[in-house]
Amino acid sequence: MSGSRLVAVALALSLAWAGNAAAQSTAKKAGNALERAAAARNAKKFSERYDPTFRKYTKRYFGPAFDWKYFKAQGIAESGLDSTAKSWVGARGVMQLMPSTYRDIASHRPEFGTIDQPEWNIAAGIMHDRYLWTLYQKDISDDERHRFMFASYNAGEGTIMNAQRACVARSLDRRAWTSVETVAPEVPRWRYRETLGYVRKIRSGIEKLDDKGRLKPSAVTSAPSRRSAPAPSRPNR
Repeated sequence: MSGSRLVAVALALSLAWAGNAAAQSTAKKAGNALERAAAARNAKKFSERYDPTFRKYTKRYFGPAFDWKYFKAQGIAESGLDSTAKSWVGARGVMQLMPSTYRDIASHRPEFGTIDQPEWNIAAGIMHDRYLWTLYQKDISDDERHRFMFASYNAGEGTIMNAQRACVARSLDRRAWTSVETVAPEVPRWRYRETLGYVRKIRSGIEKLDDKGRLKPSAVTSAPSRRSAPAPSRPNR
C-alpha cells in the first residue's frame, strides 16, 4: 500500500473514532440529563409525601389560618423528612422527638400510634409546637413567636427563657429575637450556635417552598436527604 493510501486509511479511522467518541459523549450527556430529571422527580415526590399530614395537624392544633409550611420546613430541618431518622441522643422520626416526650404527648391522645409512624410523629411534633407557641402568646408578635417557638423546640423552653432573663439583665427587649441572639453566648449550658442556626434554617426552608408547599425548582437540587438527621443539642423533646 502506498504512503498516500496509508495516510487516507489513517485519516478515515481517525474520523470514525472521533465520530464514535462524539456519539458516546452525546449519549452519556443524554443519560446524565435523564438521571438528573429522574432524581429531581423523586426528590419532589419524596418532599411532598407528608404534605397532607402537615396540613391536617396544623389545622387541628393551630387553626385553618396558620401556615402549615412552617412545620414542613421544620421537618426538613429536623430530619430531611426521613421517618426512620435517629439522632445520637435518641430523638426519632420526621420531627425528631425524644421517646419520653412522645410518650407524654401520646398519653393524652389515645389515637396516637407509635413514635416511628410518620403521621403520629408529625402530629406529636406539631402538638408540642402548639404548647411552645402558647408560652409566648402574651406580648410577643406572631412573627417573633415563630422564632421563639422553634428555638424552644430545639434547645428547650427553659433555655430560651433563661436567655430572655439575660436580655432583661442587659436592658434589652426580651421580646425581640435579635436580643436573644445578642445574649446567647452568655447563657450557660446552651449550644446556642446550633439553635440560632436551626431557626435560620427553618426560615430559609420556608423560602424554598412555593405557595402550595412544594419545593421550588431552584431548590430541588438541594432537596431533603433521607440519609441523615441533625442531632438535637440536648434531649429536650
